[in-house]
Amino acid sequence: MKIRKANAADFDKVMEILQDGRAQLAERGIDQWQGDYPNPDHVKEDIANGYAYLAKADDGETVGTLSIIPAPDHCYDQLDGAWQIDTDQYVTVHRVAIHSDHTGHGYASQLYRAVIDYFQSGLSDIKSVRVDTHEDNLPMQHLIQKSGFKRVGTLHGVYRPNETSYVYELVTA
Repeated sequence: MKIRKANAADFDKVMEILQDGRAQLAERGIDQWQGDYPNPDHVKEDIANGYAYLAKADDGETVGTLSIIPAPDHCYDQLDGAWQIDTDQYVTVHRVAIHSDHTGHGYASQLYRAVIDYFQSGLSDIKSVRVDTHEDNLPMQHLIQKSGFKRVGTLHGVYRPNETSYVYELVTA
């Protein structure tokens, strides 16, 4: 698995993968991403700021996308819980999706492993990786925990009114 920064020419590909991810969630009856999130403005902002990434399988095929947001992430200002480590040297992983044409091959696990390996490699000063997901997204919760993250809290109404998300952290230092 290789992860590279997305650029303006990748906008349509990122949007295609995210829209496919939205459809996958709807098919499973998960209410995550069924509103106006993520939208084209999020993707344009992520690309412009260097936060958007594409995930490529070893054969070079683009299989997924994610955003890696540097601190501070104000989504967590109202965290109901406590971080494992009190630091401003963290990143947040948002908008993770593997295209349905490529699900079932372990790419989501490989994607998380690649991100974690990079931040644990000592090539950055990041001490914590944070992520959250909808309370009904059991497959993503399982993947996050399997990847070594610990559940540290809950968010209420941050993305949409009456929506609950579970928050996880992996200490890298």
